[in-house]
Amino acid sequence: MPLSQLKAVLFDFDGTLADSYPAITASVNHVRGLHDLPPLDIDEVKRWVGRGAGALLARTVPAGDLEANCAAYRAHHPSVLHSGTRLLAGAVELLHLLHDRGLRLGLCSNKPVAFSRELVAYLKIAPLLEIVLGPEDVARPKPAPDMLLAALQRLGVAAAEALYVGDMSVDVETARGAGVKVWVVPTGSEERDALERARPDRLFSNLAEMAMQWEAT
Repeated sequence: MPLSQLKAVLFDFDGTLADSYPAITASVNHVRGLHDLPPLDIDEVKRWVGRGAGALLARTVPAGDLEANCAAYRAHHPSVLHSGTRLLAGAVELLHLLHDRGLRLGLCSNKPVAFSRELVAYLKIAPLLEIVLGPEDVARPKPAPDMLLAALQRLGVAAAEALYVGDMSVDVETARGAGVKVWVVPTGSEERDALERARPDRLFSNLAEMAMQWEAT
C-alpha cells in the first residue's frame, strides 16, 4: 500500500519511542532486592522487556510469588518513572511529521497503561496521540492482536489502512495477527538480525531514518 493511503500509525513504547530501560531495571532490581538477589545490569533486563510485567518478572526474579513481585514492581515504579525514561532521538520529530500530515496516531504497548499514559503526558507527546492502550484494555496482551484490533475499532480505521511501529519480533507477530503492516527499529530489546528473521515489512536503523522515508513520499 502507498503511504498516502494510510490513515493511522500505531506505536509500541519501550524501545520504540522511548528508552525506559533505566526505570524498568531499577524496579526489577528493587524486587530482586526484596529477595536478597543481586542487581542485574540494563542489558540483562532489557532482553526480557516487551511481553508485559508478568513475563518480565518471571524471567528476572526467580524467587517469591509472581503476583506479589508484580505488585512490588508496580508500587516502586512511579518513583523512577520520570527520571528513568527519555524519548529516543527522532521520536518527537516523527510524531509531529505524521500528525501534521493528518494521520491518526496511537500507542499500543504491553507496558501497564497507567504508566504509559503518565509518561506520554510527562514527555509532552500526549497531544499527538489520539489513543493510548495497554494490556488492561484487552483480553490478551501482545503478541495477541487484541490491542491493535481494539485501537483500530476505536479509531474507525481498517487494518489495511494502518501501520504498526515496534522494536521486537513480538511486534511483528502482533501486527501480522491484526492484518496490519509493520515497520521496526533495532533500538530496543532485539538486535537487527533477530528483527530480520521476523520479516517485518520494513526495517529501519532508527526513527530518524523512518522519518526520511515519510518525507520522501
